[in-house]
Order: sequence, then C-alpha cells, then structure tokens
Amino acid sequence: QVQLVESGGGLVQAGGSLGLSCAASGRTFSTYAMAYVMVWFRQAPGKEREYVAGISWSGGRTNYADSVKGRFTISRDTAKNTVYLQMNSLKPEDTAVYYCAADPNGAARGIGDYRRSSYDYWGQGTQVTVSS
Repeated sequence: QVQLVESGGGLVQAGGSLGLSCAASGRTFSTYAMAYVMVWFRQAPGKEREYVAGISWSGGRTNYADSVKGRFTISRDTAKNTVYLQMNSLKPEDTAVYYCAADPNGAARGIGDYRRSSYDYWGQGTQVTVSS
C-alpha cells in the first residue's frame, strides 16, 4: 500500500503564492517508485475533480493543465519521497481542495493521463482558498 499525505493549504489573496507538499510512504512505493507518476488534482465546490499537474518519478518529466500552465510548478524530491506544487499568481478560481494521487503504472501510461480512475492512491486533500 501507499500512503499520501498533503500539507500546505491555506488562505491567500489573489495574486499571491502558496506551496503544497505530498509525502509518500509505504513499502510498495519505496520498492517501485521509479515506475510511478505523481499528480495533483483539485476539486472546487459543485465541480468535478480535475487534473492539475503530473510528474514522473523517474526523470521528473512534467505536464500541466492549460488552466495552470505558467503559474504552477510541480516538482519532486526523490530523497524525501515528496512531491510539491508551487502555485503562483493565484486566482479565485483556483480555490479548491487539492489532492495528491499516485499511479503505480505511470511509467507505462505516461504523465498526461487526466482520468481520475487511473490513479490508485489518493491523499486526504488540502484546502486552498484564494480571496479576491
């Protein structure tokens, strides 16, 4: 099993920045990490959960949704088993619960899979609120 724990959410004014972290643990992750793709999704009230960004554990290739491209940066620290999402130039429409997720078959599937069903492991989510 893999456990994902997000942190770093909060309240920020429009135009501000916020950083999220997702710590991964579990024997499965430690053994097969190089095959994983880690992603961030978000879900605003009354809306579907949507893909935000993804990164391959091996090589660190990245992919972004058009809505965040140029403003958000996903990265990972393989020594700490942690994925980050740096969010700049935040807008009120970025307000959502942000979830970290993992695809243990990501190396074969690729980093641009927007389907929620492709990700086997999910964190509990962290709230990000952007005030106007």
